[in-house]
Amino acid sequence: MIRIGLIGEIASGKTFVGKCFGFPVFNADIEVKKIYKTNKKCFKKLNKKFPKSIKSFPIIKSELRKILNKKNIKIISKIVHPYVRVQLKKFLKKNKFKKYVVLDIPLLIENKLNNKSDILIYIKTPKKIILKRLKKRASYNRKILNILKKKQTNMKKKLKLANFIIYNNLNKKNVLNQIKQVKKEFND
Repeated sequence: MIRIGLIGEIASGKTFVGKCFGFPVFNADIEVKKIYKTNKKCFKKLNKKFPKSIKSFPIIKSELRKILNKKNIKIISKIVHPYVRVQLKKFLKKNKFKKYVVLDIPLLIENKLNNKSDILIYIKTPKKIILKRLKKRASYNRKILNILKKKQTNMKKKLKLANFIIYNNLNKKNVLNQIKQVKKEFND
């Protein structure tokens, strides 16, 4: 199985590009949402750390947002990330006979979830488009965004690690053509 890791800035369109490949996709953001809705062990651990904020199960994301700061993001990540890793292992096991899988994991490199043999694709999106996308999100909060950006590896470093770059200008046909080229290079 060849693992394709998508890397890039927050709101660069990794999820959109991942779906366009047509391979099985592991989306860490979706897995976190599922964990908040279904995992009582995770809830109990979060509730223990933040009893005044995380009061009810399933976990309500807006309650979490209220307590987000640099320190709390670290605590929440320490609790939630092991559950995401379990789901990743299940996904990889389930798809072990597939030729390719796509890993849409925002902190793929930072959390050391990539392998040396992974194909890394950097999703490059104009800053204007990223900002426009972020502002459309109900959860948009500049302060939290800056904290999350600081957790990310420098984008120049990510670009150097990338085997390929896909330019996402929100034109699906353009993105599909680039994916077609990348797939062609996989098979050469």
